[in-house]
Amino acid sequence: MGSLHEKNEGNTKQYKNQLDEETLFIVSQTFKALSEPTRIKILHLLAERPHSVNEIAERLEMLQSTVSHQLSFLKNLRLVKYKREGTTMIYSCDDAHVMGVLEQMIDHAQHH
Repeated sequence: MGSLHEKNEGNTKQYKNQLDEETLFIVSQTFKALSEPTRIKILHLLAERPHSVNEIAERLEMLQSTVSHQLSFLKNLRLVKYKREGTTMIYSCDDAHVMGVLEQMIDHAQHH
């Protein structure tokens, strides 16, 4: 079984393509976003199609303030985006890679 750090003559060899601090931060923040059940529910719902804050709150039976707070967190990480339609903000997914990971994890959990 291999590891990121393999032994070479008693010394630890640095692995190729070492992650920089910015990449590590983004990855850890993305996993932090996906570690909260409310945010998972919101992202899963937005994977269907774009929704307004009110639609999300209604579908997930949550307070609008809770949904808005979580959407703000997800927007700051560029996991969701929004467009204005009149006075309504319509939210949608903004990162296909993260959504792919989320859907794979949901599939994994449901078939476990």
